[in-house]
Amino acid sequence: MSSATIEKYKLGLNLPSDPRWVNIAEKSIEDILIDHAFCEQKAASTGISLIVHFSDKKELVEAITPIVAEEWDHFGLVLKELKLRGFELGKKRKDDYAIALFKLERTGGARDAQLVEKLLISAMIEARSCERFRLLSLHINDDRLKKFYHGFMVSEAGHYKTFLGLAKFYMPADYVSARWKEYLIAEAEIMRSMEMRADRFH
Repeated sequence: MSSATIEKYKLGLNLPSDPRWVNIAEKSIEDILIDHAFCEQKAASTGISLIVHFSDKKELVEAITPIVAEEWDHFGLVLKELKLRGFELGKKRKDDYAIALFKLERTGGARDAQLVEKLLISAMIEARSCERFRLLSLHINDDRLKKFYHGFMVSEAGHYKTFLGLAKFYMPADYVSARWKEYLIAEAEIMRSMEMRADRFH
């Protein structure tokens, strides 16, 4: 993979993941795959929630419907990989990263501004996921998983761009860019404060 391609999938995050994360994840691939599966399930659920709550937004419904389908397909792919390796999905896990991000959400105000908050949080989760997929696709020793995660990396990058594009459709670009910068700064602080765990994808 060229350096230009690698840069494309960093997506401007203020704080890159600790490269040691791949080594830790690799030693606990069952937990990483399980957590990944739940991340895909939650991404599909979030997309459905956006459609339900903003069903009058034609452009949003048309853009997010295929993302929901793709995220659910990804959930199935991870389940298949778990089964192939003799693992089971098990119980739902708490997502401290997503919980911390949603605490940043501004509530109240204009409805479009509320929508943009949700879109930016979704974009941030996709950006960090893409960055983690990139690390796995480059550095994990399992060749099958390298290819597996490369596909997810490309997909998440597309989702990230869609969410940001929608945000700029519903609110002025200057407003969205300024708010996105605030999210980037806050997300970096969240990453610094969180313990690097072998049983969590984020």
